[in-house]
Amino acid sequence: MDNYKLDDSIDVYSNEQSKYYFDNKVMLTWYANRIIERFSNKCSVLDLGLGHGFTANAFSEYFSNYLVLDGSKKVLDEYKRKYINSKAELYEVYFEDFQSTRKFDLIIMGFILEHVKDPMLILKKYREYIADNSCAMGGGNLNGSVLVAVPNAKSMNRRLGNYMGLLDNMYKLSDYDLQLGHLRYYDMESLSELAIKAGYKIKNIEGIYLKPFTTSQIDSLNLDKKVFDSLCKLGVEYPELSNAILMELTI
Repeated sequence: MDNYKLDDSIDVYSNEQSKYYFDNKVMLTWYANRIIERFSNKCSVLDLGLGHGFTANAFSEYFSNYLVLDGSKKVLDEYKRKYINSKAELYEVYFEDFQSTRKFDLIIMGFILEHVKDPMLILKKYREYIADNSCAMGGGNLNGSVLVAVPNAKSMNRRLGNYMGLLDNMYKLSDYDLQLGHLRYYDMESLSELAIKAGYKIKNIEGIYLKPFTTSQIDSLNLDKKVFDSLCKLGVEYPELSNAILMELTI
């Protein structure tokens, strides 16, 4: 990942006045809670990227052994400023350069594969850090898990925008995507193919936030919080239409 891109994106990620800030907060709050529901707090966790900081702060309160990697000193400093009581162990390093003798029960790649130059390299590299121990609620795995979350090119709102003539290509990156440092979109098929080629087995796929309309359309409706909670619950069942895809991988 290029240093200038990481540092230049910080203002976008921390801008609470952005028209997408509410969307991100809904989606990331749900995503964090969903992971917490499904995995024991005794998991040793490696998390790639701080992003908006919502999820890292929530995970740091829940998981007793929680390490976060990020390649930007500015992003790390902003997180420390915003979440002064966070219990996360923070490490400044590019994902590609990380080296450790530690193994982890759970590795989280939340919204980072759309940023990196070589997603296959990242997926393959972090296989070596998966512990021979499952910490998922109810067990079922002989090994630990890798959780991958990515934006969905074929989400319902993007399909709608395409049919309305507002989006000529569902895989097209918007100006906002470019400001965030996004390099690509995924869909169910492309993410599954990537994971399998990297040597993983797909244990579970679900959606994050079934967003039915464009951001401006939703803003005009002044919807109750219960509606957004319900749209997140619907998303679990319809990953192919949701705003993002959450995939659990094992080896």
